[in-house]
Amino acid sequence: MIAMPVAALFALLAACQQETTPVTRAPITRGDAPEFTPSEPVLRRLTTAQYVNAMRDLFGDEIVLPASLEPDAEVEGLFAVGASMSTISPLGVEQYEGAAFDIAEQVMEDEALVERWRPCTPLGPADADCAELALSTLGRFAWRRPLTAGEVETLSAIALAAAEIYDDFDDGLVFGYAALLQSPHFLYRVETGEPTEAGEELRYTDWEMASRLSFLLWDSIPDAELLDAAEAGELVTDAGLQSQLERMLDQPTAENGLRNFFTEMLGLHELDDLSKDPNVFVHASDTLGPAAREETLLSIDALVWDDDGDLRELFTSRRTFVDRELAALYRVQAPAEEGFGEVWLPEDGGRAGLLGQASVLALHAHPVSTSVTRRGVFVRQSLLCQAIGSPPADIDAAIPEASEDLPTMRERVAVHLEDPVCAACHSITDPIGLGLENFDGMGGWRTTENDVTIDASGELDGRAFADAVELGQALAEHSALPACVVEKLYAYATGSLVTADDITLVNWHEEGFAESDFRMLAMVEDIALSPGFRTLRAPADTRRQRD
Repeated sequence: MIAMPVAALFALLAACQQETTPVTRAPITRGDAPEFTPSEPVLRRLTTAQYVNAMRDLFGDEIVLPASLEPDAEVEGLFAVGASMSTISPLGVEQYEGAAFDIAEQVMEDEALVERWRPCTPLGPADADCAELALSTLGRFAWRRPLTAGEVETLSAIALAAAEIYDDFDDGLVFGYAALLQSPHFLYRVETGEPTEAGEELRYTDWEMASRLSFLLWDSIPDAELLDAAEAGELVTDAGLQSQLERMLDQPTAENGLRNFFTEMLGLHELDDLSKDPNVFVHASDTLGPAAREETLLSIDALVWDDDGDLRELFTSRRTFVDRELAALYRVQAPAEEGFGEVWLPEDGGRAGLLGQASVLALHAHPVSTSVTRRGVFVRQSLLCQAIGSPPADIDAAIPEASEDLPTMRERVAVHLEDPVCAACHSITDPIGLGLENFDGMGGWRTTENDVTIDASGELDGRAFADAVELGQALAEHSALPACVVEKLYAYATGSLVTADDITLVNWHEEGFAESDFRMLAMVEDIALSPGFRTLRAPADTRRQRD
């Protein structure tokens, strides 16, 4: 509809529900949080998922979104942390600009969206009052706060300058909306806090708390009620924050936040690019990876939202959710003709819990075979938060090929571990992976390898197991598992890795997790109410200036 020749206008910018049954939740009750040093503020760019969710919340599911944007940065498995450590490349700037214009044009071509976001009838191309009202209305939601008078004036000047060139108010408003949607105030979460009576300590403002809550719980922007609560000054009070938490957790969109958290923690986004050799695995397909991710997320949904249950059951339960494709892989009857349905895996089937799901087994394997190392590293790093060192650059890490003398992976790994340099790391990863050798590189069950019976026994940090089911049980009872979940959730919520300054507070949250019988909803609420989520300290240079 509109070309984009008015590049000079953008110099101005630089100046500048489906119903659900509420879950009955018992809060964690214990003593006050320990003393700790709050983190300095971080500037977080919206992740791709947050960008998409925000656009759909603003403009509906029919809006056509860009095919590619600036890629997310991953830090210790979390895009939420990488978002606070990444910048936007020149190509990324162009992509966000193009997306902003494309979306703004779609908005102005949709009568319902025009009616929603332009709550006035322009009197002509130069109607400044209507431009300011329209930009203020959309800006409050897109920027998650009211716009200042100066910001409204700048954006209105952009829209009116374009309207004069095109001799059309709505064509000019496209430029104003595009400016809003490519602004750092939309693309970044600007949270710098405000002073409190405690001196050096700052607290996040009401508007900042609205964003922090919505991105934690919904992985998207605040809704009107949350913004109204911010405007009323309710989100810096205990009662107001608690009230909004309860409301937000009872919304269907609350599943989005935890789904995204586990997607990042477990690396489930990588399943979109799952690649397996169809000559080796008969069940290989382009759709199996996304289906495997959905199985895991549905399992988490049921445990968290339907049961409000002990998260450790995720590693032991025989309940799962499969479609016809996964049912064929697992050799169980499909529960539905189309889509996913609940199944209970047979007790003698050798498969239970997360470690028996294709999302883990297929993702952490090679295109043509299993990988005891990749599966072991996943357990150590993603589930137990234990660091695994990188191998020296000049080391041959290859495992011997199968032979008559070395028919199974267990025997080949034993030879590999005779090298003390390799054994340093592989001795803590490969025995875990060997416990999953009854599953091939796709996640299909097998009892033999090269006609030799597979031995899937082993030991996890002093706990012996006979097979994959017992490995899942050992993992569920491992003290590092709930501690790792809390540490990852805290980092996800705050956008920062846990440091020595945070450790006493994170340990306190771990105690609360145990007291809640390891219920994720209780843990999410506990962290959202935490002083680590609500307070920050002034940046060092600011403190020096005050001193």
